[in-house]
Amino acid sequence: MLKASSFKVSSKLVNSHTKIQSCYLEQDLKGQKVAIIGLGKSGSAATKLALARGASVTAIDQNENSKSTFHINNGLLDLKNADLKTFFGNFDDKILKEADIVVVSPGVPLERYGIQSMICSGKEVLSELDFAAQVIPSYTKVLAVTGTNGKSTVTTFAGQILNHLGFETFVGGNLGVPLSEAVFHSPDRRSLEVAVVEVSSYQLEIPPKYFCPSVAVILNLTSDHLERHHTMKNYAAIKCRIFSQMRGKKIGVVPLGNSYLDEAVMNHADGVSLAWIGGSPGVNVDVEAKIAELKLPTIDCFSQLQLSELKAVGKHNYTNAAVAALSVLGLGIEIKAEAFSSTISKLTTLPHRMQVVHVDDDGIVWVDDSKATNVEATYFGLIGFELKSVVLLGGVAKEVEMEGSNGFEQLVEPLRHHRGVITFGFSGKMIQRTLCAYGLTIPCLNAETLKDAVRLARCIAQRGDAIVLSPGCASFDEFRNFEQRGRIFQELAISSE
Repeated sequence: MLKASSFKVSSKLVNSHTKIQSCYLEQDLKGQKVAIIGLGKSGSAATKLALARGASVTAIDQNENSKSTFHINNGLLDLKNADLKTFFGNFDDKILKEADIVVVSPGVPLERYGIQSMICSGKEVLSELDFAAQVIPSYTKVLAVTGTNGKSTVTTFAGQILNHLGFETFVGGNLGVPLSEAVFHSPDRRSLEVAVVEVSSYQLEIPPKYFCPSVAVILNLTSDHLERHHTMKNYAAIKCRIFSQMRGKKIGVVPLGNSYLDEAVMNHADGVSLAWIGGSPGVNVDVEAKIAELKLPTIDCFSQLQLSELKAVGKHNYTNAAVAALSVLGLGIEIKAEAFSSTISKLTTLPHRMQVVHVDDDGIVWVDDSKATNVEATYFGLIGFELKSVVLLGGVAKEVEMEGSNGFEQLVEPLRHHRGVITFGFSGKMIQRTLCAYGLTIPCLNAETLKDAVRLARCIAQRGDAIVLSPGCASFDEFRNFEQRGRIFQELAISSE
C-alpha cells in the first residue's frame, strides 16, 4: 500500500544507479529514446521514471539556472552510468525529432519547441501525468480532481477520508508530489492501489491517451488562465479531457448549469456515468441544515451525510467535503456510505485556504486565504464566512473574458456585510475604482503593499472582527507565489500587536 509520506522528493531515495536500474523488471522502454521537456518537479520525476523503465533519456530545460537544482533535487549526480543526457539553454531540435516519446512538463506551453506540430503529426507526445499513467496497473483506483477553484481542498479531503477509513492512499499530482514520483517509488506497482490525483488544465492540454480515472471530478469553471487558454470555451474543452479515456461504469462529477462545461461534457464524456454537483444523481448540500444528500448514477439509492462536525472554515467547504465523499463512494471500494460521517470531523484544509492563523489580544481573528488567486475564489470564501471582516484584495488581477469587466464587481454584494476593504498591489487602485463604481457602501482604502494594507486593516478592525487576506489576484507583483504571500501575511499578523 502507499503512504503519502513515502513520496517526498529526497535525494536519499534516488542516490544510486542500481536503484534506478532495478526499479522495473520489465524495462518496458528498453531501447527507446525519451525526451523530457521542462525539468521542474514534474519533469524531474518523469526523468527518473523514464530511466527506471529502461529508456535512453534526454532531459531539456531552456533555463540554464535549472542545472544545479535539477541534479541536487534528484540525486542524479550519482548516476554516472545512467543513459541520461541533459541540456540547459539551447539545444538541437534533432533531439526531439529522433525521440520515440516526448514528455512535456505542465509549465511548458505547446507553442514552444514545435510541440503542437509534433502532436498533430502523430508523434507520441505525452504529459507527465499521461507518461505515469502508462504504467499504472488496471486495478489501481484513481480519483482525479480538477476545476478552477477548490481542487486541492477536495483532493485533500478525499485522501483524508480514505486514510481515516483504513486505506493508505497516495495524494498528489498537481498538488505536491507528481504521479510519476509515486509510480517510481512503487517498483513492483502492486502497492499502487488507490491514488487521489489533482489535475490542472495545463496537464490536460496534451490530450490524454492513457490517463483513465475510475472517478473524475470537475468542481467548477470560472475565468482563469485565459492568458494561456485564450477563451472560456477552450478552457472548458481542456478541462473535460479528463474524461476522454473513461468508459462504462466510470463516474464523472460535474457542476450543474455551467454553460461552457455543458457543451464540453457532451463532446468529451461520451459513455461516462455522470453525477452532478447540485443535481441528481450527484450531491446536494443543505448549508443551513449541514446535511448532504449523495446519489451515485450507478446505484439506485440515496445516502445522507452529516456535515455539522466539519471544522474547516467557510460554508463552501460543506460542498467540498460532500463532493469528496461522493467521489470516494464512486470508487466502489467496499465502503458503506454511513461510514463517511465519522470522518468529517477529522478533515483539515491545506495552508492558505481560509486558514485561521492568529487571534490577537484584541480578539481580532487573522485569516489567510492567499490561495484565492481569482475573484470567484474570494467570492465563495466571503459568502461562507460569518465574522465581520476587513478584507484585503490585491496583487495582479487575472484576465477575464467579459468585455468591460474585471470581475471584482461581483464582490460588492458579499462585501456589504463586512467592516471594510483594503486594496493593494499592482491592481489595487483598479479594484478600488471598480468596487466604488458598482456601489460599495463600506470604507474602501488603497495601500501600496501588503504590509501597508495590513497596517491600515489593523486601524479599521474592531474587537471581535476578522482581518482576511483573500486577494482575488495573482501574487507576482510582490511575491514569488501565493504561498510566500500567505507566509508574509502570517508573519505580519503575529507581529502586529
